[in-house]
Amino acid sequence: MKTLRVLHIPEGGLPMINLCRALRSKGIKATACHFYGNRYNFESDVCLNLEKVPNHLREGKIKKYMNNAIKEYDIFHFHFGGTFFPDKRDLEILKKAGKKLVAHHRGSDARLLSAAKTKNPFVRVKPEWSEEKIRENLTTLSHYIDHAIALDYEIESYIKDYYHETHVIPHIVDIGSLQPRYPKGKTKPLIVHAPTKRQLKGTEFIQEAVEQLENAGVAFDFRLIEGMDHQETMDLLARADIVIDQLRIGSPGYLSTEAMALGKPVICYIREDLVNQYPAGMPIVNATPHTITAVLHDLISRPDQWKELGVKGRAYVKQHHSTANVVNRYIDLYHQL
Repeated sequence: MKTLRVLHIPEGGLPMINLCRALRSKGIKATACHFYGNRYNFESDVCLNLEKVPNHLREGKIKKYMNNAIKEYDIFHFHFGGTFFPDKRDLEILKKAGKKLVAHHRGSDARLLSAAKTKNPFVRVKPEWSEEKIRENLTTLSHYIDHAIALDYEIESYIKDYYHETHVIPHIVDIGSLQPRYPKGKTKPLIVHAPTKRQLKGTEFIQEAVEQLENAGVAFDFRLIEGMDHQETMDLLARADIVIDQLRIGSPGYLSTEAMALGKPVICYIREDLVNQYPAGMPIVNATPHTITAVLHDLISRPDQWKELGVKGRAYVKQHHSTANVVNRYIDLYHQL
């Protein structure tokens, strides 16, 4: 059987990198290519570092890379609503060249605010992804692409009417590189929150809850992680006793998965209508912006449950996000293209 050759572009962070590593472990030639560098220092297979290229020369560099990629790869796996060019003119070129295409939607590139608000009063979206832009993007992508992947059922709800087929496949975590450090139930826990964008994650509600609990005399240390690269963030998460992810979006992020892999109890807001869509046994402690103070206080006061939640979280990630249990779902999809 011919070896599959798959190029992943143009951005996707560690989830895209881990997916490519997992695919390579199965004998597939998979390359993670980021177009721009990032402050997290992710070790992408290829980075075009377009931020270092003058604006008027960037398109030429992308075109050169694309022309070489057409000779080298059979499948083009697009992440976060992007392709080679903003106007998506590359899609017609790739189709005419007989290439197979798949779109992978992960969040702001698909989340329609008007639809999300009907289920979630707390939701916020990135201003650069207007509804008009999202709809135009999905219309163009689905004109050339039949199969799309959604990170979870929330994302699928926005894209399923555009594509011929949608597939809900969770991201892959390199569980072997994240060794668990279960909380020891100490009297003064370290609580960590690591927002990529405060306004999307509900950081203000977490800070307010922390202030209220501190004023009430509750003993804990709080660390807000910002401006650090990925390794520094992981080092702090490994030291944490409790991790708070996000309180606005309504579904767990990649940070929740990493924290669970490290054996940490995680607090995150999961929309009520989505709770049963996830596999049974997900041990995330659910909290909304309205309940975070009470939920955090309750968890702090139950140190005997921290390790129990951490052990359950680690087992959950191993079962539902490890290479061994997820990567074949991506490979099966490639064979359907």
